[in-house]
Amino acid sequence: MNVDYPFRFDGRGVTATTDDDDHVRDLIEQVLFTAPGERLNRPNFGSGLLQLAFAPNSTELAVAARFLVQCALQQWLGELIQVETVDVTPEDSRLTVTVSYTTRRDQRQREAQFVRSI
Repeated sequence: MNVDYPFRFDGRGVTATTDDDDHVRDLIEQVLFTAPGERLNRPNFGSGLLQLAFAPNSTELAVAARFLVQCALQQWLGELIQVETVDVTPEDSRLTVTVSYTTRRDQRQREAQFVRSI
């Protein structure tokens, strides 16, 4: 049983839980949108992706963002997933990240898309 993210209570008034597939997706989201230094006991946790959101849009920035995300996911979730592809698209005040990955538990390929307003 996994605690759902973001933390909340379900209709019964107890901590909400989720299945393994959704839990892995939640973990990816946490790595993507947590800035290094944001977590007290894990100062290196996160990707730093949101720091790039305000840089001028360019091919180089897109490559750097993909590299940053892929490295962070491998570092923090490498025992759970194998990252296949990462696509980072900044648009106006939104950042869209699409991650294709294979779960090591069952070798199934999945894709998750995350959108954040910046």
